[in-house]
Amino acid sequence: MTDTELDILAARVGTALATRGWRLATAESCTGGWIAEAITAVSGSSAWFDRGFVTYSNEAKADMLGVATATLATHGAVSEATVREMAEGALARSLAQCAVAVSGVAGPSGGTATKPVGMVCIGWAVHGQPTRTITARFPGDRAAVRRQTVIRALDGILQLAAQQR
Repeated sequence: MTDTELDILAARVGTALATRGWRLATAESCTGGWIAEAITAVSGSSAWFDRGFVTYSNEAKADMLGVATATLATHGAVSEATVREMAEGALARSLAQCAVAVSGVAGPSGGTATKPVGMVCIGWAVHGQPTRTITARFPGDRAAVRRQTVIRALDGILQLAAQQR
């Protein structure tokens, strides 16, 4: 996906959220704020983007989003359990109606046999609904893994918004 296509995707997310009267919060680890950057590149995004949390360390995940230290100790930062708590924490600490959270191993180092480079967990939360999570495996170098994570996170928001018609 080109930069222009990413801009178009972010604008589509904005239209979908604005149509529903929703605001979005992001909780990002491996993308380091790239989802929020893609969103705020869209003119008028202040109408539908509330805030973004960049929580790279486990301490930040716990302090800023309320991720339980037991969750981090048991499942690790890159887990569906952690992104579930990240997304729910972003909702609880914002004025948003929906949130997306990401945590992964972008590489080139840091991978293990059970959590290889390219493994990313994504969670989407909407007030009053069960939080959804996935684990994806993206190919490529660090930039490619991060870009694919941003795209999948935004696509998931579009899917959530479409289901609310």
